[in-house]
Amino acid sequence: MARIGVFGGTFDPPHLGHLVVASDACRALGLDRVVWVPSAVPPHKRDTVQAPAEARLEMVRAAVDGDPRFEACDIELRRPGPSYTVDTLRELAALHPGAELVLLIGADNLREIPTWRDPEGILALARVAVLSRDGAGVPPDAPIPATAVRVTRVDVSATEVRRRAAAGETIRYLVPDAVRALVERRGLYRELPRL
Repeated sequence: MARIGVFGGTFDPPHLGHLVVASDACRALGLDRVVWVPSAVPPHKRDTVQAPAEARLEMVRAAVDGDPRFEACDIELRRPGPSYTVDTLRELAALHPGAELVLLIGADNLREIPTWRDPEGILALARVAVLSRDGAGVPPDAPIPATAVRVTRVDVSATEVRRRAAAGETIRYLVPDAVRALVERRGLYRELPRL
């Protein structure tokens, strides 16, 4: 039975921290592959996403290119409306019958899951793995059952990458070179001139 990690997010932009934690999770959980799913319309971050969904998908494709464990998935971009995890898991389960889906989430998302659409449906479709950069396990009062996966702490954030790009600073060594080239070529995250 295939074991597939489902790694969703805005990936605005995807950076080296994302690649490291996905690689760590793949190894720790014995995943056959990790499907990276950029949100088209993230319900909890509607007003904070800066790059268009198509550009974020293109950056994810560039970031994972060459690693046979990883694949970019446009499932949420093909579906209209908000990008709900439960809908994505349903579609992936239908595409991969018999596979075990493992939803990879950050520790910060663990507390938010009860506010997501159909948390019970999520748990029926996938095992939840919490990527823990500080080595903490799943707290006993966690709202859902989950497995803690210790991942390497890489202090890179998409917020910092966007800040640097907007200020005209280099983002080299924070994102893969192919992602940096896309950001520069498309002019993503540049500050608009002030009038």
